[in-house]
Amino acid sequence: MIRKIIVLLAGMLVTVAVYAAGVQLRTNHPDSYVVRRGDTLWDISAKFLSKPWLWPEIWQANPQVRNPHLIYPGDVLNLSFINGPRLTLQQQVRVETEAVPAIPLSELRMFLKEMRVMDSNAVSAAPYVVGLEEGQLRATVGQNLYVRGLQGAPGQRWAIVRPSHVFRGYDQDDAENADLVGHDLDSDAAMVTSPWHEDSRVSTQTMWSHDDHIHHTRGQDLGVEVSVIGTAETLRMGDPSTLLLLGSTSEIRSGDRIMPIDDAPYDAYYYPHAPKSVPNNARVIAFADALAAAGSRQVVVLSIGSKDGVDNGQTYAMYEPGSNIHDDVASNSWTRDLGKRVTLPDEYVGHVMVFRTFDRVSYGLIMDGLRPIEKGDRLRLPE
Repeated sequence: MIRKIIVLLAGMLVTVAVYAAGVQLRTNHPDSYVVRRGDTLWDISAKFLSKPWLWPEIWQANPQVRNPHLIYPGDVLNLSFINGPRLTLQQQVRVETEAVPAIPLSELRMFLKEMRVMDSNAVSAAPYVVGLEEGQLRATVGQNLYVRGLQGAPGQRWAIVRPSHVFRGYDQDDAENADLVGHDLDSDAAMVTSPWHEDSRVSTQTMWSHDDHIHHTRGQDLGVEVSVIGTAETLRMGDPSTLLLLGSTSEIRSGDRIMPIDDAPYDAYYYPHAPKSVPNNARVIAFADALAAAGSRQVVVLSIGSKDGVDNGQTYAMYEPGSNIHDDVASNSWTRDLGKRVTLPDEYVGHVMVFRTFDRVSYGLIMDGLRPIEKGDRLRLPE
C-alpha cells in the first residue's frame, strides 16, 4: 500500500549545482521541465545532460538533497545561469504519490525474481527432485515432491529451479581469427542451451537448439542460468525428504533442483556510474526477453560479472562490431571480393546499465539506443 505523503513545500527551491567533472549540458536542453508520471531519473537527466549516467553527481552535489531519488511527478526542474549552470528543483504539494525511480523497476520485478546464474558444479550438486506423489511425471500445486540431498528442517521453504542456459564467454583466439578471415564471430558461440538430463545431471554438451542452429561450446564457462519455477515447504526430512509444492509457474518434474529462496534479489536504488575499465571481450551474449535483437528497456546478459569488477549501476556503451570487408578499390581489381581486407570501425548503438551481478555474468537494462542491440555487441566505457 502506498503511504500517503502530504508535504507542503510550495515555493521552496532546492538548488543543485552542475559542477561535476564531465557533466555537460545538451545543446538542445530545455529551460525547465515538469516531472511526469512514468518518468525515470535517467530520462529526465537525458533532457538536460549529454551524459545522463552522471545524474547522481548532480543530485549529490547539494547536501540539502538528503535522498537523490525523492523527485515526484509535478515537481519542476528549472535551469538557471548564476555563476555557471544550475538546476533548481521546485517541489510541489504532493498527496499519495510515488517518487520517480532511477530505472523502471516495476518492469523488472518478475524477471529479477525468476533468474539466477550459478557455477555449473554448484547446480549439479544441489538437492534435486527424484520423484513425485503417486508416481506422476509432473507435479502441480498441493502435491508432494520427494527430494534427495536436502539439508534443513520441517517448515523450511525452498525455491525450485530449472536451468535455462549455460553461458560461455567469447574466446579471444576465436574473435581474432574471425576478424582475420573476414567472418563475423558466431553470436551463438556465447550461449549454450542446457536442459536437464533424465538422470538429474546438467547437460553441457553441444546440442541443436529449437531453431536448428548449432550452439558451439567454445569459450570460457561463465555459469548456468537457472529459472525459479516454484516454491515448496519441507514436510518431513529424510532421504528422500518430502516437500509440499506451494506454487509454481510450470509443472515440476524429476531433476528440478532445490535451492534457498532469495529474499532480496535486487537493490532498492541504483546509482548509474561509469566503470573504471572494461574487461577484454566484454559483450552482449544473450537476451532475457527477446529473440534476435533487443531495444530500449529490455534486458540483456553481459559476459562480465563481479569477479571482473562489475557492480550494480555500472553503465556501458554498446558498439556493433565493424564488418571485415574487401577493399577492391585499393587492389585495382575488376573482380569483387579479391582485395585486401579492411575492418570498418565499430558503431555505437546504445547504453546499458547493470542491475544484477553474478560472478562471471551480469544482467543489464538497455537505457537508450540508436538501433537494435544484437548478441556480440561490444562493451566500452561510456563517452
